[in-house]
Amino acid sequence: MAAEQMADGPQDDAALPPPRPVDAALLPPPRPLDAIDQDILKILQADGRASIRSVAERVHVSRANAYARINRLVEDGVIRGFSARVDHERAGHGTSAYITLKIVQNTWRTVREQLRQLPGASHIALVGGDFDVLLLVHTPDNRALRELVLTRLQAIPEVLSTRTLLVFEEEDLEPEA
Repeated sequence: MAAEQMADGPQDDAALPPPRPVDAALLPPPRPLDAIDQDILKILQADGRASIRSVAERVHVSRANAYARINRLVEDGVIRGFSARVDHERAGHGTSAYITLKIVQNTWRTVREQLRQLPGASHIALVGGDFDVLLLVHTPDNRALRELVLTRLQAIPEVLSTRTLLVFEEEDLEPEA
């Protein structure tokens, strides 16, 4: 069931579909979220595969109401997608690192597009402080991390310097079901 079909109402009790990519410039202004919307978000963050029926039961609304609310959250860009939480080590990417980058002023958009193409790039943030960009990567091993930093990152002309912070242990703090 596609996101545009959600507006028509629930077709069955299957898991929710991934929303279509949305251009942020085309999004409506944000609407306030009530306690039920917040509860729906918590449920879907913990289990993006939750069915409409289970969401409705847990927030004490009808299936049609839950369906309409989720559809609105998708259309408003509050819900950007549904995904699996991955144990990177068990998935063959046992080395994780945060990499800080200093970049040429006013090149954020260009650099961001190049960072998105990097294998293992998981999170990119433009930040203030001693460096400009914070990049989280997951690689199979230290050799692949070294290759990523020394060959790929430092080859980007707008990157002035990098610093690699190896992750020894990590834990997701997302809500549990």
